[in-house]
Amino acid sequence: MERIKVGVLGATGMVGQRYIKLLENHPWFEVSYVAASPRSAGKKYKDAVANRWLIGAEIPEGVADLTVQDANDAKCALGKCSFVFSALEMDKDAIKSLEAEYASEGIPVVSNASANRWTEDVPMLVPEINYSHLDVIEEQKKHHGWEKGFIAVKPNCSLQTYMMPLHALIQAGYPVKRMIVTTLQATSGAGYPGVSSFDMIDNIVPYIGGEEEKTEKECLKILGTVKDGKIENAKLPVVSSTCTRVPVVDGHTACVSLEFDLPEDKKPSLEEIEKVWTSYKSVPQELNLPNAPEHPIVVRHEENRPQPRRDRETEKGMACVIGRLRKCNVFDVKFIALSHNTKRGAALGGILNAELLKAKGFFDSL
Repeated sequence: MERIKVGVLGATGMVGQRYIKLLENHPWFEVSYVAASPRSAGKKYKDAVANRWLIGAEIPEGVADLTVQDANDAKCALGKCSFVFSALEMDKDAIKSLEAEYASEGIPVVSNASANRWTEDVPMLVPEINYSHLDVIEEQKKHHGWEKGFIAVKPNCSLQTYMMPLHALIQAGYPVKRMIVTTLQATSGAGYPGVSSFDMIDNIVPYIGGEEEKTEKECLKILGTVKDGKIENAKLPVVSSTCTRVPVVDGHTACVSLEFDLPEDKKPSLEEIEKVWTSYKSVPQELNLPNAPEHPIVVRHEENRPQPRRDRETEKGMACVIGRLRKCNVFDVKFIALSHNTKRGAALGGILNAELLKAKGFFDSL
């Protein structure tokens, strides 16, 4: 099968570099275009990232000698790639405007950036959960007058830690009324150079700007429904979150307590909850997408798991790993969940979004 040529915007940044490496030898996609800030434009990619290649492996041969283009010039991508992954690191309004410019030129944008997450006709995808939100894309294109271009985004990285187990329970008929979440987020989530070593060594930072608002609100859009050409947010669960930065390189952990919106005699037992989680599969698994985990949710029974160093690579970094499921004295149940923030929560999650879009025919006309 001939691979689809793709571009990476923000290709020299940390997330952009992960896209470059993770797309190496992808069965469906081939990186043919890289773009970044004007200061990198005109350089070969290997020179633009010299001394700041952060991924720990060699730059893929097919990309190393590509000339970096100015990401601000959407027309430059025409004829060089069919769609782009956006890992832009700019002001949100600038990103929103630029992603729309690419879409207006007929180049779909699969975005890792947060700028369009709250745009009503832009799907914010976790492919196992809200694949039906792809239905809004045709309305998005009509609204803007775009013939081929569109925008789809992924949610904040910390949500990947608990959204699949939450969705699995709701889908199984156990709606959740309220939820308290405390996240312990890895330093890589702050990008590069990120949080200073002075702040992180022998320390925990109990605040991440904007993160609690994302944690409390984005889940409602993901669990929402498409209505009248836009996504209508869910009303429940009500979420209270505390987000912290901890001295871990990769792997976001969440401590979660849930209260079910059910009479006492209808609430699931711990055994029923575990069965729901371990049997959970969805469209990405049915379609056998290249980066879909065979087991999206993995439950561990050791009293001291999950742990970032031991469990973040489960299912190649694409699973939610859960442990310490137990009764809660305040709500109904509580558990610890872990996901790989720079794989499922960032570039590889974006690639899975693109795989879903391809499998559903959204790139057929490109």
